Amino acid sequence: MQVEFWFEFASTYSYPAAMRIQSLAAARGVTVAWRSFLLGPIFQQQGWNDSPFNVFPVKGRYMWRDMERICEGLDLSLRRPTRFPRNGLLAARVVCSHADEPWIPDFVRGVYSANFAEDAEISDPAVISRCLETVGQDAAAILAAAQMPASKQKLKAQTAEAMERGIFGAPSFLVGSELFWGNDRLEQALDWAARAAR
Repeated sequence: MQVEFWFEFASTYSYPAAMRIQSLAAARGVTVAWRSFLLGPIFQQQGWNDSPFNVFPVKGRYMWRDMERICEGLDLSLRRPTRFPRNGLLAARVVCSHADEPWIPDFVRGVYSANFAEDAEISDPAVISRCLETVGQDAAAILAAAQMPASKQKLKAQTAEAMERGIFGAPSFLVGSELFWGNDRLEQALDWAARAAR
């Protein structure tokens, strides 16, 4: 059985989820399908033109403190980005176009580390190039392909699919039609998938 992991590179809570999902899934005999999408169109449908953590400052203050606790507990580095949310469009196109490649999980973790541990600008092609080179890929070729109409359309279609399937935030986990939302629901989603496979 597999879990579909729907994530957005600007999403804070997707960071710890991305860093731990693969090992937790493997321990349960569950496979992970990596699904990048964009939260912007979903937020716009709800009348927001910014992250709800910026729209509602009290919620934002709580989220950053919560992230500090979560990352400390997981021994993950956390550096609050100097710009939030950052534009993860380029990285999302890369993932969407190469989702089944074995290097994608490491690439995703590299982009999240760049954003939330290094405070690097993930909209900068140079940063994404570095993340691709770190996982042994031809960065120039992949980034050129990411700018092609087919790649752009693929991410648009995947974002539309997320909306059609009821996804409203990130990270989200789908087991068939069963939806789990939030980093704190990761284990529950994986356990659900493991039981379904029996």
